Amino acid sequence: MHTFWDNINKFPRFLISVLAGFFLTTLYPIFELLQDKKTRILLIIISCLSISILYQILKLMLGLN
Repeated sequence: MHTFWDNINKFPRFLISVLAGFFLTTLYPIFELLQDKKTRILLIIISCLSISILYQILKLMLGLN
C-alpha cells in the first residue's frame, strides 16, 4: 500500500512536467518565427485578423448587436 501512495504523490509532478513539455514543444516553432522581423509582423497581422473574424462570427451567431 505504501507504493500506491508513493505513486499518487509523484503524479502531480509528472503531470506538470508533461504539460510543460507539451506547451514548450508546441510553441517552440512560433518562438522561432518571432526571431525574424518580417515573420513577426506577418504573425501579428494574421493573429489580429483571426481574432477579429472569430469575434464577428461569434457575435453574429449569438445575435449580439
